[in-house]
Amino acid sequence: MTDFVIEYYSHEGYADLQTLKLMNNYATFLKKPLTLGMFVPVDETGSILKEPKNYTSWKSLKHNTKRSAGDVGSTAFEEYKVYQKAEKKCLFEGFKIAYNGFSVVRIIAMYDESIELSFNKNEKLFQNFNDIESLTYFNEIYLNGAALRKIGIHK
Repeated sequence: MTDFVIEYYSHEGYADLQTLKLMNNYATFLKKPLTLGMFVPVDETGSILKEPKNYTSWKSLKHNTKRSAGDVGSTAFEEYKVYQKAEKKCLFEGFKIAYNGFSVVRIIAMYDESIELSFNKNEKLFQNFNDIESLTYFNEIYLNGAALRKIGIHK
């Protein structure tokens, strides 16, 4: 399905362009290779970021959720801002680290612990899953607002 939509979109200039664009966005999204940063906050090198102390409380303050929150404040809160920025890059909701070993990271969905993914740190690849489309193996995986915006469903 995804190959057909991508191919069709690249050759057809007519029909409902909005629908075609949405189909192309979705198909392209499904073909994206999986990265750990799609599930949990990571730094620029792909290493897992530790959640700052009292981060949930800090994030709940209205002035810290605004887009301008990154522009104002002291360097004491830099750790919070870095984590928040990385968190906004995640595409899937509700995942947490179950195990963070030397060469393998195991993440689980907080809403269904039977949804478990293992990530090889050395190869930077998930075991048994290559792209977003491969996650259809699971019954329920939730996209967040950032993912829906990439597809074009929400702005």
